Amino acid sequence: MKKIITALLSLSFVPLFAQEDSLQTKIPFDGMDLSWINGQNRQTKFPLVLKDTDGETILTGVTYLDSYINYDFNNPIDNTHTISSSIGRNNEFTVNLASIGIETNYKNVIGRLWLQYGQMASIIQDLDGTTQHGRNTSINNLKNIREASAGYHFDKWHGINVEMGIFMSYIGLESYVTQENWSYQRSMVCDFTPFYFSGARIQAFPSKKFKTELWLLNGWQSYNSWNKTLGVGNSNYYRPNENLQLVANFYYGNDSRVATNRFHHDNSVVARYFTDKKSNGLSQAAFSLNTHYGFQSGAGAKASEQYMTGASLSNRLWFRQNKFALTLRGDFVTNPSLYLAFSPSPVTPNDFTDAIENDPNQNLTIYQGTMTFDIMPSDFVTFRLEYRYRQSNKPYFAGSGGTTSPDGWITTPTENWRPDLVKQEYGITLAVNFRL
Repeated sequence: MKKIITALLSLSFVPLFAQEDSLQTKIPFDGMDLSWINGQNRQTKFPLVLKDTDGETILTGVTYLDSYINYDFNNPIDNTHTISSSIGRNNEFTVNLASIGIETNYKNVIGRLWLQYGQMASIIQDLDGTTQHGRNTSINNLKNIREASAGYHFDKWHGINVEMGIFMSYIGLESYVTQENWSYQRSMVCDFTPFYFSGARIQAFPSKKFKTELWLLNGWQSYNSWNKTLGVGNSNYYRPNENLQLVANFYYGNDSRVATNRFHHDNSVVARYFTDKKSNGLSQAAFSLNTHYGFQSGAGAKASEQYMTGASLSNRLWFRQNKFALTLRGDFVTNPSLYLAFSPSPVTPNDFTDAIENDPNQNLTIYQGTMTFDIMPSDFVTFRLEYRYRQSNKPYFAGSGGTTSPDGWITTPTENWRPDLVKQEYGITLAVNFRL
């Protein structure tokens, strides 16, 4: 812990920019094993590579498939799992995300195109209200593009990248791609924050151990802008060695149809405190801590009343040369005014809206615990079994009566019917994914 505190206190832009590593090495984080980090791709081999006659990589192909079956012990009649961007269905086999793409950094030209299909994209994209801002825009235009960008790499310091397009979000520790996370169901702080941005970014690597990014964005998880104001962001990664990662992210933007300004900050510490990759017993051990704070202000909104705060703490143990892993996680989020929270049901009124209306602070607090067991026979496949428990201070999760209609079908009239919402949820998820 003393080393972590010392590293945090020493994190300063001036000495990092002034630092120059050996001229022999200009690849950022070169030689570091980062495959263990929560929210990072654990691949170390990339078989789908096309090279030119000089042996330089032209294109890298990428494929990914994630599928799951989930069982919620509340067993809602409509098989709809709520309050999650990772899991949308209950007691069914589901293709969550299928994605193929290409990436290149050939002759300093940056290109990236990932296509996507699956349930998770629908869950997340349905929250994007900016597609109703004007014409010549629709979710259908972009729903099958996961990430697409073009840019150029400049050989300055350890590299400077300038790109424009659609990117995965830099906010939060955990990834949009579930295979990269230590748990399948994301922490609630990461579920309530963005998964994609449209805009431009500059990535600068002043030294081998540090990356900083500057962003100009249409808005908070939006393809378009809410008004005539763009958002700005900053992301910073410092890795003094391969066993420690420190992250600080910031966002500021106007993300409503009125003059409401949003600020959000998250930071994380990810540390590996044991490693012996050849061991048939314990082969690695690491923890991650991710904390969030954000608020809205303006147009009648007060930061002291409309804010979000939360944290997630995970500990992961790997066994038998990293072929097996066990992760325990606890997290919480509190979100007065609900400016980031999911709606538990499109049907109103319901117990949740009643409870919020009767609460002068409109406070929502959720606690979550997960236990995840992974089997990873190779870099390319993961079998995952996860148990979760969630509890809220308001009726928020789907109960046995579901959140759609009396018989669970959207065509059934809902007059005088109320969604069944409960304060607790238990569930088990079995997931399989592969990645090349």
